Amino acid sequence: MPFKPRNTERARTLRREATPMERALWRYLSNSALGAKFSHQMPIGPYFADFLCRELMIVVELDGHSHDLRPDHDATRDRFMTDAGYSVLRFTNTDVRENIEGVATAIQLAVSARRV
Repeated sequence: MPFKPRNTERARTLRREATPMERALWRYLSNSALGAKFSHQMPIGPYFADFLCRELMIVVELDGHSHDLRPDHDATRDRFMTDAGYSVLRFTNTDVRENIEGVATAIQLAVSARRV
């Protein structure tokens, strides 16, 4: 299989254009605050994970209004990632806005479960 470089420019653009809810969740995920190192807007195959823990193969997706319009796309994307061995956690913007502590706890539990 020929080498295909990562699309780092697209990842940088996505990070720069992060939504307010992505920025809020990033404050919990940055600096290994939940027990694992996460990166923001990382490529996995043809997709970009909102947040990725490479070590434990955990993907955290944050769904805004646009995701309501394309459930088939999200299902295909999730299947691609789970087939590659990733655990995919999905949260809505409302989850983050109204219960960010609960979202952080769910991610921390997933981190603990993958460490076993």
